[in-house]
Amino acid sequence: MADQKVSKKEEILENILVEDFPKEEEFEHYILETSRVTKVTKGAKRFRFSAMVVVGNRNGKVGIGKGVGSDPKSAIEKAIRRAKDSVIKINITDNTITHEITQDFKASKLMFKPAVAGTGIIAGKSIKPILELSGIKDILSKRIGTSNKKSNIYCCFLALQNLKSRN
Repeated sequence: MADQKVSKKEEILENILVEDFPKEEEFEHYILETSRVTKVTKGAKRFRFSAMVVVGNRNGKVGIGKGVGSDPKSAIEKAIRRAKDSVIKINITDNTITHEITQDFKASKLMFKPAVAGTGIIAGKSIKPILELSGIKDILSKRIGTSNKKSNIYCCFLALQNLKSRN
């Protein structure tokens, strides 16, 4: 008798949770960069870890985040949390971007062009995961400025943020 009451309570709770709260979107994540950061003080060296992560649902939503922690796992978790907070919506038509765009960020400069179906993602190593997780399947890109990984990542994110919809 007690088992039946427990199972009914669990069913009621499950039904309430399913109905009242929509499911959180599933985001995939990709670790773009991890590094060990050392701060030298008078007493000793202090080691910390830095991580840069991109999250996306492969359907027009993407975000990037950077986290610092005392171990790599905590740095990656912080970066994922921050990336989910910075998610933006991208306008994608026919698996490519809507128009050509050139974006500057500090010393980096990127150029994105829409491509015909079947071209694939033509991009550098630091930019390709961002474009893949955003859901873009056909694009041409060119890195014109610096080869600094973090600058190019931020520049790519700004370019995707500044895309306009085709009306």
